[in-house]
Parts: sequence; C-alpha cells; structure tokens
Amino acid sequence: MRALVLLLSFWIAGPAASATEPAIGNDDTYGFFFTHHRTSTRIPFQFQSNLIIISVCVNDADSLRLIVDTGVSHTIITDRRVFTKRPPTLARQIKIAGVGEGNSLTASVAINNTLSLGALRSGHHNLVILDEDVLKLSEYAGIAVHGLIGYELFANLVVTIDFQRREVILMQPEQYHYHRRKGERYPITVLERKAYTDALSIFDGARFQPLRVVLDTGAGQALLLNRFNRSALIPLPDKMVQVPLGSGFTGLISGTIGRFQKVCFGRYQLADMIVSFPDSSNFDLKLTGMPERQGNIGCELLRRFRVTFNYPDQFIVLKPVKRLINERFEHDMSGLELRAKGDNLHTYFVNKIIRNSPADQAGLRPGDELLLIDNIPATTLSISEIYRLLQAGEGKSIGLVVQRNRQQLTVRFMLKRLI
Repeated sequence: MRALVLLLSFWIAGPAASATEPAIGNDDTYGFFFTHHRTSTRIPFQFQSNLIIISVCVNDADSLRLIVDTGVSHTIITDRRVFTKRPPTLARQIKIAGVGEGNSLTASVAINNTLSLGALRSGHHNLVILDEDVLKLSEYAGIAVHGLIGYELFANLVVTIDFQRREVILMQPEQYHYHRRKGERYPITVLERKAYTDALSIFDGARFQPLRVVLDTGAGQALLLNRFNRSALIPLPDKMVQVPLGSGFTGLISGTIGRFQKVCFGRYQLADMIVSFPDSSNFDLKLTGMPERQGNIGCELLRRFRVTFNYPDQFIVLKPVKRLINERFEHDMSGLELRAKGDNLHTYFVNKIIRNSPADQAGLRPGDELLLIDNIPATTLSISEIYRLLQAGEGKSIGLVVQRNRQQLTVRFMLKRLI
C-alpha cells in the first residue's frame, strides 16, 4: 500500500466547540451513548489510501463518509455542500491553524446536531464546518469523503480497529477486560485530545532511542519524525529523497523520506521502515505551544496490528497480524502522485511527479489523464489498486496510456525503488 500522508492535526484559534462528558441515555445527553441497551457495536469501514472511512448519519438525514482520525480534536465537515436534507444551525465563525504552507482558514461551528453510527448515537454534537474544502479528501481516497471524526469518538469508549476484517469495534469501558491473548498493552497519555505513546524507539546505530509520538490514524505514513525537534537528536538516514508528503489544513506539506534500519514499536521490531521528515518551515514552527512530541505514527504502521485504543484507562493494545507484521515497507516506485476526479471519482489525473523518477524520465507530466495501466482501464480500478500496481516490485515493466491535450500517448517504464 502506498503510504499517503495526510497530516490533519489542527487546533482552533479562539473559543472552540466544547465536548462534555457523555452518559448512557437519550438525545438530551452530550457525547456518544449506546441505544437499545447495547454495550458495543461494530462499524464496517473502507480502507482507501491508508485512510479509515466510516459512514455516519447526521441529524437523522444525511449519510456522510468520515475519516476516523485520532489527530483531530473535533468532528470536521470538509465539504459544506453535503447537507442536502437538513442544513445545520451555524452558531459562530472560528479560525483553524494547522500544519501546511499556508495561513489559517475559517470555519463555522454548528451546534446541537445528532450523529448515529451502528448502535451509537451522539446528541448535542458540535460540528466544525470548513468554509472551503481545502483538503479535497475525496481526490486522495478515490471515493466521496465529507470530513473527519476523531477524539469525540474515542474519548469515553474503548475502540478497536481490526484492519483485517475492516471493522471498528466500540464498547463501554466497563465491558472491556484486558487479557494477554488480546495483545501487548502499552500506556498512553491523552493530552489536548490526542494520544501520545513512548512505546516507539529508533535504532541510531549504537542503541535504541525512545521517542514520544502521537497515534494518528488520519496519517497514511508509517512514521513521521520532526528532525528539528530540540528535545531529541534524531539521526537521519544516509539516503533521503525529496517528495511531497501530503496536505494539511493550511496547505501542502513538503519534506523527505528515508529508511531506518530498525524501529521498535513496543516489543515488535520492524526493519527498513520508511520514515517521513517534514520541512521545518511548514511543520515545526506551527507546532509551537503544543505538547512535546517527536513525531506521529500513522496507518501504514498501525495496519500491521489489531489496535485497541482505551482512552479512559490510558493504554493501547497491539496484536500483530501475522501476514502483515513482516511485510516490507514500500513507497511508490513510479514517481506519480494521482488525484481522483469526475462524478464517480474514477477518472485519474497526474497531480505531481517526482524529479528523475521513472515516470519523469518517461515523459509524463502533471495534468495527464490516466486511461490504461497494463491494458486495464483505469476507470475499473480504485486509486488504492492503481498504487498497488505502481509499487508491484522493482524492475517490473509498466505500460501506461494517458491523454494529454486530446491526444493519447503510450509510455512504458521500469518500476524502481526511490528509497
């Protein structure tokens, strides 16, 4: 799976929508509660571009697809046009600051909404609705995505993400009983609505160096590290490649990627992990005032485990997936970054090309429309399936047919590991 990075952590400038303690009850309570005397529920999810996408019904009217993102503090609607049946009540405007090259952006707070998913319901739920869809999540995921849900879903529940079965399992904390057969347990610290762990360490050539990282299900990479952090001297890989890392609320995130020979997550050692290093200008400075951390763990690492988040008792449980725990970490081997367009999001365009990559040397350009990949119509594939083909193995020959200025061009190149 291509490790697409979406850094979606943000904070609100000025008064924010508040979240009070939930209770088991009815729509007069705040936060999530179980209905019909249930104590747990299972929610299926789609996993596209390393993003966990669930369906949520808002105000008993509109069914929205939201990314489960532990990096965001509030429920965020990125596309304000989705409310077709029952427009929400807007209370006030706010500013959002986040990681990226641009400045803050504006949003509106909608109060007293209801959210339903499975046997869970939330009354008096506040939504942060962006004035402009700057993230364009649908283009990354290749399916319609309307926003993100994070801390409020995790705050008072035990949440298990089963990547094999594509299920999110939520239950009341008093119903969850830890046992070793469920995996290894590690402490977390919940600060300012984000979960931090000290269970990750990197090998610096002489010893394993522990780091404090955020558990961020809204990020697609395996591990992102802030090399400009002053509290920990993070060694850099010998070889690094400049790549676009993704998007934040305030713009693009540029940086480099490299491989670490050894990384430990809890007691599990992983080899040759691809690590992302954002540029200081659009990352480090915008984390000023946030709790100390050296980086983020994303879904390219988390998907190799069955992960249970227990915010109330402040621990996580990791159970490795046997067929995935030793899977090699790979990055795209073509140099192409695609975006999904069109009404059904199955028309794919080249958005960026890494310099001197196989795609660049083959003459592909931003704006080219992908028509065929190895004689398979691109419109019959998901964006995740296309990326899998583009990292199928070094030395594999790939043939593409693209359309440029109403002309069809055929190119062929050999996949090559960029890192």
